[in-house]
Amino acid sequence: MTVDQLVVAPVLVALVTAVLCLVVRRSLRAQRAVSVLGAFAYAGVVAALADRVLSAGVLTYNLGGWPAPAAIVFVADALSAFMLSLAAVLTVPVLIYSVWYVDEFGEKLTFHPLFHFMLVGVSGAFLTGDIFNLFVWFEVMLMASYVLVVFYSGAQHTRAGLRYLVLNLVGSALMLLAIGGLYATTGTLNMADLAMRLGNPGEYGVALAPVLGLSMLLFAVFALKAGAVPFQWWVPATYRAAPAPVTAMLAGVVKKVGVYALIRLYFTVFAAAQLDALSLPWGDTALAYFGPVVLAMATLSIAFGGLAAVGQDRLEDLLAYSSIGQVGFIVLPLSVGAFVPSVRHLAIVAALVYALNHTLSKGLLFLVAGTIRDATGTTRFDDLGGVARTHPVVAGAFLVGGLGLVGIPPLSGFFGKLLVFQTAADSRSWIALAVALGGALLTIAYVSRAWNRGFWGDPSAAVDRSSVDTRQVAVLVALAAAVVVVGVGFQPVYEFAGHAADAAVDRANYIEAVLPDGGHLATSGGEH
Repeated sequence: MTVDQLVVAPVLVALVTAVLCLVVRRSLRAQRAVSVLGAFAYAGVVAALADRVLSAGVLTYNLGGWPAPAAIVFVADALSAFMLSLAAVLTVPVLIYSVWYVDEFGEKLTFHPLFHFMLVGVSGAFLTGDIFNLFVWFEVMLMASYVLVVFYSGAQHTRAGLRYLVLNLVGSALMLLAIGGLYATTGTLNMADLAMRLGNPGEYGVALAPVLGLSMLLFAVFALKAGAVPFQWWVPATYRAAPAPVTAMLAGVVKKVGVYALIRLYFTVFAAAQLDALSLPWGDTALAYFGPVVLAMATLSIAFGGLAAVGQDRLEDLLAYSSIGQVGFIVLPLSVGAFVPSVRHLAIVAALVYALNHTLSKGLLFLVAGTIRDATGTTRFDDLGGVARTHPVVAGAFLVGGLGLVGIPPLSGFFGKLLVFQTAADSRSWIALAVALGGALLTIAYVSRAWNRGFWGDPSAAVDRSSVDTRQVAVLVALAAAVVVVGVGFQPVYEFAGHAADAAVDRANYIEAVLPDGGHLATSGGEH
């Protein structure tokens, strides 16, 4: 495999695995083997791609050999490699867990092909070099994830699936409308070419005001995909309806596609547009216009998600609302970075590290909830209690995941929270600092409530007569260990996130890699 082909390898591996799972679907053993081996192969090519990107810089692959920007371009830099690594690190344990969680009929029918098709969409979104194909990969991801949400086919699942589908289809329609407007306004949808034209609007005849309005429309779509307030209405019912492994992927990986799109488009592309004529007091680039919006969205997400989580009566509902609040924590430093260029790099590092911790910790917690439901038939706090006494390893896994969300050292969450606080403090954004502090207190409140009501005390009747699948528990232990290992060995993760942040703001290098003949124009009005 050549270096160019390595760029598309994650998409190809996921696609080939999905097709092979369909081919061997009559044999459950063969399908399981293909699916799990495909997950390991996916992790392997992602690791190889990340290693190559960190040593060689931005890699591109032009489909069919056409020159950019006319070609369909795949671009791998440190940012996309970090997000792919985030997906790979959760995919393997979740898929192994699903082998012992999903019933045999579901596995034979659709589960494994759909899981890998969802991964195809995720990988394509992280690697695409143009906005239209970002839309295409979103749709691939949506179609597969929709069927996985309604996997159990009950009335509750169908209602949740329809809500998920309708809201996302509305978002897709708005995204397509914005994409058409951008093409009509700028003459391109290639991200590198678009950034170059926005940095030199006079030379290319680009009107920046319409671009700003269309980028706002795109922003709403990405916020919907991320499940942030005020677009969070699909999250609780969807997470409640989907099988536990699917919910872990939706919260841990699929949501991050929206976060990635926000970073890539607004910090790499739209930040090239200089709008100094409007004389905003907090900045003169298009990125500065999003600062107040993102700050408001982060504040509302943290407040709504945290307060709603405290009042839930079921473990999976608590975790679902918690995910809304945690997305607020991810985008909070991005809002500060939009205001204050001096902390922009730190802000992106904070968002990425926090996203990684959320992937590991929340993925672990949703699998814990699935294990408890499998063992006891319920996740209602009124019917639980005493899990720590009856199933101490399961309770220990929950404790690690919960403390990871809280941010207790030396777990991975500590560094994510620390970097969020550092971003707010270094920028002297006291509002962001107060929001982060309030959100941290809410996280402590709902994690403590879940522990006290579900895991502490005397075993309830449902817990006392329950037994857990030791193979599921082994996966929980592995994920809990990953939360600890990432925290204890944080330095390489921090360096990787730093390279990813560099890639997000180094617009000139991105343009030069994708458009070698035109990249010299990127230096006008851009960051370096």
